[in-house]
Amino acid sequence: MLKLQGKAGTPSTSRPASPLNAPAPKERDRTDEIQILPVQGNVYLLAGAGANIAVQIGDDGILLVDTGSAPLSDKVLATVRQLSNKPIRYIVNTSARQDHIGGNEVLAKAGTKMGGGILVGGYAGDGAMVVAHLGVLKAMSAPTGKPASAPSAAWPTDAYPGDSKELYANAEGVELVHPGAANTDGDSLVYFRRSDVVVTGDIFSMTSYPVIDIDKGGSFTGVLAGLNRIIDLTIPKDWQEGGTMVIPGHGRIADEADVVEYRDMITIIRDRIQDMIRKGMSLEQVKAARPTRDYDGRYGDPTLMTEAAYREISRGR
Repeated sequence: MLKLQGKAGTPSTSRPASPLNAPAPKERDRTDEIQILPVQGNVYLLAGAGANIAVQIGDDGILLVDTGSAPLSDKVLATVRQLSNKPIRYIVNTSARQDHIGGNEVLAKAGTKMGGGILVGGYAGDGAMVVAHLGVLKAMSAPTGKPASAPSAAWPTDAYPGDSKELYANAEGVELVHPGAANTDGDSLVYFRRSDVVVTGDIFSMTSYPVIDIDKGGSFTGVLAGLNRIIDLTIPKDWQEGGTMVIPGHGRIADEADVVEYRDMITIIRDRIQDMIRKGMSLEQVKAARPTRDYDGRYGDPTLMTEAAYREISRGR
């Protein structure tokens, strides 16, 4: 089994853009643009398939967190097969965004065994059990009568309605945590307890500002609460480095220091927008004042986040 050796970098914006402790490029396993990166314990990261995909492997089979973009599903499956030929038992979706659930249908079918379905956790189906928060099922199935955003074969087969759900796979407890309305109303964090790895979905990203979908129940305050929940789950090693590893929705492998830096950035932006609102500034004036100017070079276009923050803070004033 590949193992992660040591850790490098410091918690600042000058940290290298390459994945934390990843092997040199020539040592990485590749299936075209998809890379396999060892994280910690028996958890791996597949990078390059849209959103980051986490893979837990062991004697029981394979657990996936998110499935990437639909056009890359076959390549994702081929890359997973480099790690294990065992059936895919579980798929966990952190949200209903297309770059997180696009491969559900193809990869769930890869859980099918010859001669019948899989019996796991009380579920007897033709493929892998797809687990997500109830908000994800509602977003994918469109229960209000509108056209569904995904085929029924891609929908969750187990949708939990509360704040958490527990799984046990490959001799490891796996905790799904719903931190409340963050990017949407159906986000989940996934905590691999023995491997000590947290998968965050889009609540935390190394490459962009949070994409807050107000129409799907997202909130700026909820993103901050979600980031603080991640920090609660993580425990650093020496000098606030190492310890619990964090797989963001996009970008390199991180740790608690990176999440703290991101949380602090979001907090600073909130406070700036709050101050501008107190001064009577309109949304367009706030945008022109660029309260995110210190961070735009790293995280890109702040428009959607700024608009969400302005509307939410204005209502709560």
